[in-house]
Amino acid sequence: MSKLPDIHVPDHYNYVGVFLTLSCNISCSYCINHLVGLQKGRKLLTAEEWAKGLSRLKMTNKVPLTLQGGEPTIHKHFYEIVNSLPAEFDIDLLTNIQFSPETFAQKIDKNRINRQAPYAPIRVSYHPETMDLRDTLNKVVELKAYGFNVGVYGVRHPSQIKEVEEAKELFASNGIDFRFKDFLGMHDNQLYGEYKYPGAVFGQEKRSCLCKTSELLIDPFGKVFRCHHDLYNNKNPVGDLLDPDYQIEDIFRPCDYFGNCNPCDVKVKNNRFQQFGHTSVEIRL
Repeated sequence: MSKLPDIHVPDHYNYVGVFLTLSCNISCSYCINHLVGLQKGRKLLTAEEWAKGLSRLKMTNKVPLTLQGGEPTIHKHFYEIVNSLPAEFDIDLLTNIQFSPETFAQKIDKNRINRQAPYAPIRVSYHPETMDLRDTLNKVVELKAYGFNVGVYGVRHPSQIKEVEEAKELFASNGIDFRFKDFLGMHDNQLYGEYKYPGAVFGQEKRSCLCKTSELLIDPFGKVFRCHHDLYNNKNPVGDLLDPDYQIEDIFRPCDYFGNCNPCDVKVKNNRFQQFGHTSVEIRL
């Protein structure tokens, strides 16, 4: 495959999200991905295609490529994708760790996913309703024994507060960093989460706005989207990683979906330096 032109990622971008697949090997009732048949009949990119597309990215601010999903490790070319990425890239992994740590360590060098940061580059999501606590702990301990830097996160869903707090105690007693993530969305007619723009999520009506992203979001087929709402709903891609003419436009874009934003786009959160107050998008109404 011939080399494609470089893509220069703006210095202020906080995040590069690489969604290898939107499928998952567990099924949580509160999953925010809203996977409504988006992948049916569509062929995922191969390791060669991912390597060709992602190698175009030129970043001066050392933003890591965050491999995620769905569950990224169930992509049939997962290990080939990781090992084919340019050596200068930092890599993060979001996973539910339903894989064999031994196989993972055999196929990926511990230095390939390892960088200096305020949080672990391998971040395991623990979900009490679908995952066994002891099995998760054992796999994390084993993966750390192979030299990988691993942290665990638990969603503080209103129905599972007790379970995730008990999990934190168990992981902490084993020397493993465990952090809480806020539940985002509706539960028992109450909206959870802190959002920068009132009425942006689960609003009574949709409004038009201008929106600008600080993230590069790439779906399993190489298409680039301005926000999680558009990615999950397969609406209005702004480019294609394998299109030789694609370049990032750091601009405000018109949008007619304010009020139906994905919570991930408008929640107030930490940036990659763990400084609180960041949002993925800037909106002008």
